[in-house]
Amino acid sequence: MPAGSLKIIGRNAFRAAGLLLLLGPKLIAQSALPPATSSTHEVTDQAGRLVHVPTNPQRIISLAPSVTETVYALGDEAHLVGDTDYCDYPPEAKKIPKVGGVIDPNLEQIAALRPDLVLMARSANHLETVRALESLGIPSYATDAHTVDEIISSTERLADILNVPAAGKALGDDSRRRLAELQGELKGAAPRRVLFIVWMDPLISVSQKTFIADAIRHAGAVSIVESSQEWPQISLEEVLRLQPEYLVFANSHTGEGAHDFDALATRPGWRNLEAVRQRHYAVVSDAVNRPSPRIVSVIENLARQLHPEIFKTAPEEQKTPVAVPEVHTTSPKPASSLLPQTTAGLESSCAR
Repeated sequence: MPAGSLKIIGRNAFRAAGLLLLLGPKLIAQSALPPATSSTHEVTDQAGRLVHVPTNPQRIISLAPSVTETVYALGDEAHLVGDTDYCDYPPEAKKIPKVGGVIDPNLEQIAALRPDLVLMARSANHLETVRALESLGIPSYATDAHTVDEIISSTERLADILNVPAAGKALGDDSRRRLAELQGELKGAAPRRVLFIVWMDPLISVSQKTFIADAIRHAGAVSIVESSQEWPQISLEEVLRLQPEYLVFANSHTGEGAHDFDALATRPGWRNLEAVRQRHYAVVSDAVNRPSPRIVSVIENLARQLHPEIFKTAPEEQKTPVAVPEVHTTSPKPASSLLPQTTAGLESSCAR
């Protein structure tokens, strides 16, 4: 685990201990625990933990942008009393009281909001946050999805936890219907060979075992990158050897210091890519980076950009100028794993 993560874990543990010492068990129970009349039931969350959650959650905090999006997609945002600084979709989520970052949430703020359930994402949040919440008597439920199908089923399971099963079923049925229709349209089309670019310098892509790569497959394409790492660094020389048919970017919407595609064509190495010479670029929403219901819209849009001969109509992204991510000198830090790949590490912190 990176040293920075250890510091964050220590800070979370310190905050939890400080709250217990300063406020005392009675006050903590009054400020953080759900009302005594609230009924609970036992479920297994998507990290494999056996947890007790409210039967009908009324005060929810989300600690991951993908989870916040899902709560809104299910129409249960009225019960959302807090989320993170990075929860920015839909725009209304920005108005929700903030409880800090994804990996270093402010436990004092969480306790002050008196949630009866905290929602987390296994791929984004830290195990120590789970333990700190438990020390405050606040139950948590973790989501976890590694494929498009798992994103849909995860949404349905979360709907059950939030006591809105009908909304989950409707959203799941609609997502599966749209994907099935798309596959019908793509039937017989040769998969495009693409490079999904997470970062430009160093050049970072995604492995085959990520939900992003699975979304690419649903869009009638295949990533050229084969790696055991989820976020592998790849050399430009290797990209030149593999010669992807398309380069795929997530649109950051920042525009600050970004380079247009004409500029990319002037960079050493890049100008030798046939995809660059042919201006074979696809730009999709930042939703591609989040395992939430919006992934279906991303897949539909990407398919239209990669297979214009099938869909004929040019997608919205190609009607306006688009930007290539700026060259950076440091690599991004993909989200740390919330919960271990096995649940052994949780045995001491919750009932199983």
